[in-house]
Amino acid sequence: MNNLKQMGIFFLGMLLISGISSCKKQDIDTPIPITPVVITDSSKKYLALGDSYTIGQSVPMQDRFSAQLAAILKVNGIALKEVEYIAQTGWTTLNLQAAINTQNPSANYDVVSLLIGVNDQYQTHDTTNYRQRFTQLLQKSIALAAGKKERVFVLSIPDYSVTPAVPASQKAQVSMEIDWFNAINKNVTLAFNIAYINITPSTREAATNPSLIANDGLHPSGLEYKKWADMLEPLMRNVLK
Repeated sequence: MNNLKQMGIFFLGMLLISGISSCKKQDIDTPIPITPVVITDSSKKYLALGDSYTIGQSVPMQDRFSAQLAAILKVNGIALKEVEYIAQTGWTTLNLQAAINTQNPSANYDVVSLLIGVNDQYQTHDTTNYRQRFTQLLQKSIALAAGKKERVFVLSIPDYSVTPAVPASQKAQVSMEIDWFNAINKNVTLAFNIAYINITPSTREAATNPSLIANDGLHPSGLEYKKWADMLEPLMRNVLK
């Protein structure tokens, strides 16, 4: 009888061990479903087109109006990739057109800003060709913003006549010519139903506030660029949110 009990216990133990081994093997062999992790980059792309005012001649990179704009947008929940530039000191509309054609950027920007014309005024005084080329640049800006007009932003030309770089005898003439060129870019921009940011009155405040002028005595300071960024930010945020 004792032998039968021992044999029963032995067989019961073997069955338990077999069951445990079977469970372990099944657990090992059964694949665990893995949910793929999709990583998306929600940052927006910003292209700034223009001249010395776009690249912030004579101020640190972080003081450019576009860089300050990106920083404000980030605080308000809109992440931008590093701002891309097609701009250089001294460029006219013709220079900017040539550079865009050479670089051939992709037409997939979330926002595009355009500020160009001061060197057309300074170098050529040619309002007729400025109208034509500015119109073409605006059309190109729309194309670069994937055809979305609401994502293009035009800034007026600053009035540098108020800076120490312009002799007193020339200030009135320069200011008047800036108005001529701005009348053209504003007219063209509004005809396309595109946002126009008139920064010119702000730049004229430098006549009585030297802190708004960079150390070179000609270009805006970071404080002035901050004012432009503040004007642009709610407009850009509205289309990027």
